[in-house]
Amino acid sequence: MKDVAAAAGVSLGTVSNVLNRPERVSPATRARVEAAMAELRFVRNEAARHLRAGHSRMLAYVMLDGRNPFFTDVAGGMEDAAEEADLSLFMCNSANLAAREAAYLNRLEQQRVQGILITPIDPDSAQLDEIARRGTPLVIVDRRRNSASHCSVAVDDVVGGEIAVRHLLEQGHERIAFVGGQLNIGQVRERREGALRALREAGLGPDRLVDLTTSQMAVADGGNAGQRLAGLPAATRPTAAFCANDLLALGLLQACAALHMRVPEDLAIVGYDDIEFAAAATVPLTSVRQPRRQLGRTAAELLIRETTETAHEHEQVTFTPELVVRASSYRR
Repeated sequence: MKDVAAAAGVSLGTVSNVLNRPERVSPATRARVEAAMAELRFVRNEAARHLRAGHSRMLAYVMLDGRNPFFTDVAGGMEDAAEEADLSLFMCNSANLAAREAAYLNRLEQQRVQGILITPIDPDSAQLDEIARRGTPLVIVDRRRNSASHCSVAVDDVVGGEIAVRHLLEQGHERIAFVGGQLNIGQVRERREGALRALREAGLGPDRLVDLTTSQMAVADGGNAGQRLAGLPAATRPTAAFCANDLLALGLLQACAALHMRVPEDLAIVGYDDIEFAAAATVPLTSVRQPRRQLGRTAAELLIRETTETAHEHEQVTFTPELVVRASSYRR
C-alpha cells in the first residue's frame, strides 16, 4: 500500500479509503490510485485485513446434501445476497453426517467467517448455540428449532404434505404410499404428518398411508422403493405415491418405467421441492414447490443484518409451499 501511495502521489490513508471507503475519495484521485494498483499489480492481503478486523468478509453455508439440487438452488439465493453486500460465500457439504457437520463448523469458526448459514442434521444441536455464544452469528436454513434462539428460514412442510395428498385424493386415490427417509429428519416427519392430516380430513384412516421408508433420500432409494411397491399384493398395492423429495420421486419414476408400470395410470406420483429436473422428467413430475432461491436469499439477508446491527432481534420466517401439477399425477 505504501508503494501504491508513492506511485499515485497520495497518502497511505487515501489508498486505504480507495480500498475500503471509495465514496470518500474524488473520482479523479480514485482513478489515479487504481491506475497505480494496476501498474504495480497490487493485490490486497485479505488475511491481514481479516486479522485486523477479527473476522473475514465471508459467509459460509453448510448444506445437508450436495447431491440434491434443492440445496444448490438455495445456495444460489444466498450467493445473490452475499454478492450485493460485497461478501463471499463458501459452501460445505455435510452429506448428512453429524461428524462431518461438526468438523466443518469447527473449521469455519476457526477461520473467523463473518457468519454461518446451516441446514443442520439436528436443528436443536448444542454446538449451534455454542458457536453463537462465542460470537459467530448463525442462521438455520430449511429447518425450525424448538426455541427462538437463532434466526431461521423454513417452509411449512406439514402444509406441503397435506396439499400433495389432498391432490391425490381428489384424483380418486384412496391408498397412497409415502416414500420417505428416516422419521428423525424433521422434514420427512412433517411431510408425512401433513399426508395423514389430508387423509383424516377425507375421512380415511392412517392405514391408507403405506410407509416405504428409505435409508437415504437419493434417486437410487426411490428406485428401490419402486421395486418394493411392485412386490406388494395387487389387492392392497397403493395406486399413488407421495415422495418426500423429488430425487426419490425421480427414482420411483425410473423404476416404474423398468417395471412397465404406467404413470399415472398404474401409479400416480407426487414429489417435493420442484427441482429443475422435475419438469424435464420423461413423465413431467407433479411436485410441491418450495421458493428455493428466496429461501436462501432471505436467510443470507437475515445473517448479514445480524452481523451489522447493534440491536438485533431473531426472526423465524416461514414460507408456504405450493403444488405444481404435471402429468405424473393428473389424467386429462
